[in-house]
Formats: sequence, C-alpha cells, structure tokens
Amino acid sequence: MARRIVHQLVDDLDGTVLDVGSGETVLFSLDGIAYEIDLTADNAEAFRAVLAPYVAGARRVSAARSSAGASAARRRRRTGQPDYGDVRAWAKHNGYTVSERGRVPASVLEAYEAAH
Repeated sequence: MARRIVHQLVDDLDGTVLDVGSGETVLFSLDGIAYEIDLTADNAEAFRAVLAPYVAGARRVSAARSSAGASAARRRRRTGQPDYGDVRAWAKHNGYTVSERGRVPASVLEAYEAAH
C-alpha cells in the first residue's frame, strides 16, 4: 500500500490554501520577538499597508546587530541544515520557481553552484 503525504501552506488569516509559488511567508519582529506568518499576496500587501506609517517613522536596525528573536530563529534550524536564503533569492532573480520554505530542487542548487 502506498502512502502520500501532502503538505499545504495555508494563509494564517483567512485559511486560503496557497498553491506552490503563490503567497509568501512574511517575517516581522515586535518587542524583541520574531514572528512569521503565511499570507496570500493580497493579505501580505494589506499587512504592509497597515504597517507602512509605523515603518516610515521607525529607525532601521542593522542586520549585523543580533536580536533575541534572530538568535532564537537560528537555534531552531536543525543541525547540519544549510541556509538556502541566498540560493532562493538568486533562483527567483534568475527565473526559477522556488518555494519560500522547504526543499530546494537539486537542479536549482546545481545551477546556483555553477553560477558561483
């Protein structure tokens, strides 16, 4: 008997099932705690619009500075699991379709390594 396990990303606000390559995971911090939320493109745009006046009045904190939320996020990564953030950014910039989370296809990793 075969078994198929399907993982679906769902908008955390309205429950919309996000198709592969649609929607996004939005990362934000408040009061020293880092959060992430999966949203449709429309909900992500609305979220950013609500925050826009606060962001405009805020000071940007350098990425080099470490916060409690950032170090906690780093600790959550499994031992030996590489950070594919740069690979995902490169892939999107070069026309590849990759999800925000999960496995990066071997063909994309090979293309990234060949380009670097």
